[in-house]
Amino acid sequence: MSGADDVEIPEVEYVSGSGVPIRGNDIDTDQIIPARFMKVVTFDGLGEFAFFDVRFDENDDPKEHPMNEERFMDSSVMVVNSNFGCGSSREHAPQALMRWGIDAVIGESFAEIFAGNCLALGIPTVTADSETIQELQAWVDENPDGELEIDVEAETVTYGGETIDVTVDDAQRKALVEGVWDTTALMKSNAGEVRKKAQELPYVEERQIPDAE
Repeated sequence: MSGADDVEIPEVEYVSGSGVPIRGNDIDTDQIIPARFMKVVTFDGLGEFAFFDVRFDENDDPKEHPMNEERFMDSSVMVVNSNFGCGSSREHAPQALMRWGIDAVIGESFAEIFAGNCLALGIPTVTADSETIQELQAWVDENPDGELEIDVEAETVTYGGETIDVTVDDAQRKALVEGVWDTTALMKSNAGEVRKKAQELPYVEERQIPDAE
């Protein structure tokens, strides 16, 4: 999609890559990115701190965790369980996952705000029932180099020669497929209209209105 100022927002119709299984219900955002790593000016570099406290001990030595295993180092699709991303609404959580290399997440269910923060990055969060997810996690364990193919529009995941039905939230699917998921870029592409609307609002002073680039 291109806006008034030719700001390109890619359409996310299809995501593929090898998987990494992260097991456990109610994995919250503090586990995904501990609060002490959020004192950053930019999100750059957050990837190395994803799941830090469950991946490393108090001496920063690696613990047993899928994201520490060489076979999953190039994975781009995370397969999780129920209520993933619950807890505080920190946007650093999906930022850390994205910077670790994750392009999509398949799970039983997601915290609503976490899913919304993923959408803002163009990361699909697709769901399936518990049995399907457990089977998929087992397959990923056995086939760490195996390809997972997510068709966002068709709401399917294909792996190992099998295609399963998944669910993508209607609003999320529309935003991804039509390339309107990046609201910041959309506002920038329509900066002139935003400025015009601001000028019409009686409670907005002229000095508060930025110039439209």
